[in-house]
Amino acid sequence: MTQNTPLSPRHLPVTGDVRQRVLSAAQLRAHGVSVAEAAAQCRTGGPWQQPLPGVYVLHPGPPTGEELLRSALLYAGRPPASGRRRDADTGSGYGEAMVTGLAALALHGFATAPPLASSAGIDVLVPRTRRLRSVRYVHLVRAADPPRPQEVGGLPVAPVERALADAVAGTGDASAVRRLLTEAIRGGYCEPAAAVRELSRAGVLGRPHVVDAVDALLAEGRAAAEGRLYETVRSYGLPEPLWNVDLRLPGGPHLGAVDAYWPEQAVAVVLGAGAPRRSGLGDGRRQEDHSAQWSANTAEPEHLERLGITVVPLSPKKLRDAGEQQAVVVRTALMAAAGREPAAYVSVLPR
Repeated sequence: MTQNTPLSPRHLPVTGDVRQRVLSAAQLRAHGVSVAEAAAQCRTGGPWQQPLPGVYVLHPGPPTGEELLRSALLYAGRPPASGRRRDADTGSGYGEAMVTGLAALALHGFATAPPLASSAGIDVLVPRTRRLRSVRYVHLVRAADPPRPQEVGGLPVAPVERALADAVAGTGDASAVRRLLTEAIRGGYCEPAAAVRELSRAGVLGRPHVVDAVDALLAEGRAAAEGRLYETVRSYGLPEPLWNVDLRLPGGPHLGAVDAYWPEQAVAVVLGAGAPRRSGLGDGRRQEDHSAQWSANTAEPEHLERLGITVVPLSPKKLRDAGEQQAVVVRTALMAAAGREPAAYVSVLPR
């Protein structure tokens, strides 16, 4: 048999590699298996099955979760066929399609997302220009500017923030939304700011059960970030500051809140936008971007700097990933205070 001799269906063995058990019609044609031959293999009692249009699973048993995912991606991505089997099986092979929603969160490791094998459907993110319809267990989510996918288990998967927004958009269960958002923050999968930006882009912030969950998310993010800041100060031997205080000029205006303040050195730490405070938005304003509300009570660094107060902005992500480095930044600011002009006197009030 020459290299280009077409293969018949019986010459396509079931292997341990899922990429060789799930093939598109185009990939089968590249191996000499016609659509008619493939259809014959999928008749009742046959050795193959066709879970989606143009996609075949080369065994008769129930498809596994991974096989369902790969079938969904093959349907949505419609990759070009390759003339050689090894070419068809290399690279992502799924065009611009990527898994999103609950299935993507399960791949990212979310315990609150249902297992892939029990999922009622799979969301697949595709460019808005793709001319395909949702079918069977595949729900197509269209985006004008899709994000760059991440590779998880050899599959193209939407980043957590986008997958989270698509999952929230697809559920009306308030408790499920709250669980997903809470795990996203507690598990360190994403920062609150990024999650809320994607929720805003998805147009779901106007839903009452979502905005309630977002308020819980903001509180969760704030608590997590403050906990990291406490741990950083104490783990690396920094002087104990005054925690969560408001600064005010004596007899003058309110300067705003800071997360930690060392009055003798006039050094303040302000957590970044990744640790928002509760939104406090009313029903009529729920569509607005929450980020404008996150720091409404936070001191403006420029105002404090003009008074001689050193402001050290710290992001929750850096506190989580590089706590020792952030401790060095704060320690340096405290040590540098000895060489500066004295700061203006400010009143320090509990918050």
